[in-house]
Amino acid sequence: MTTEIIRTIDVQSIMTKSSLPVGGYSVNPYVGCPHACKYCYASFMKRFTGHTEAWGTFLDVKRWKPVGNPHKYDGQRIVIGSVTDGYNPYEAEFGNTRRLLEELKGTQAEIMICTKSDLVLRDLDLLKRFPKVTVSWSVNTLDEQFRSDMDRAVSIERRLTAMRRTYEAGIRTVCFVSPIFPGITDVKAIIERVKDFADLIWLENLNLRGQFKGVIMDYIREKHPSLVPLYEDIYNRKRTEYWQSLEKEISSYAAEQGYPYRVNDLPYGRSEKGKPVLVNYFYHEKIRLGK
Repeated sequence: MTTEIIRTIDVQSIMTKSSLPVGGYSVNPYVGCPHACKYCYASFMKRFTGHTEAWGTFLDVKRWKPVGNPHKYDGQRIVIGSVTDGYNPYEAEFGNTRRLLEELKGTQAEIMICTKSDLVLRDLDLLKRFPKVTVSWSVNTLDEQFRSDMDRAVSIERRLTAMRRTYEAGIRTVCFVSPIFPGITDVKAIIERVKDFADLIWLENLNLRGQFKGVIMDYIREKHPSLVPLYEDIYNRKRTEYWQSLEKEISSYAAEQGYPYRVNDLPYGRSEKGKPVLVNYFYHEKIRLGK
């Protein structure tokens, strides 16, 4: 862990009405994230938190008033970790996410955890108590070198092992193939790797904006120079042919393999083993032109 600045902050409530497409409540037990993903959209949070430090070098540990009545959220979706990872390495020390789960016990809400960590295995005992719970791991490569170039989270192998163990514990799992790097992410290879222990596979495109666009473009020029024309087309000329082609390819592949296929959806439920639901979640980009 290389996060340098850790503070404790007091907040009135940990529950925030979500503006995410999945709706419900967005819950982030920390501000900042030591995983320091180079493509992290959540780095925009610095505009609101006042942090001047580089993204990934600070972490605020929230302290909040107890949730109180967990039944207040019955029928809602509660997303834990929309702009931080609730299971970042410091969770082992501070236990904020576990505290939150303890406070939510009894709710009939749908709990959705988004992570890149295997620390979630520590809390399987709590997760099993919720009637609707999903754990989602971000996996956009099977190449550990590329993964280490992009983030400081645990290895892909550790994520996949955690996904399998969680699935075997009877908890719904999602493989979040995000962000898909054009010419780098092998979507079908990831699907084949996780199909036997993922209920849903969610596909999201790389959307370059803000301060990290330059970082990623520089990385492509240095490490994948042959892809520079493709990235220029997509991210500077705003061409959509790559995503349209990928959409058709995945749709056809799903039909061939017998995988249920959805567009911009988040269906709840367990899938037939080996037949995960594939969800095309390219909602940032207008790629379904003419449809």
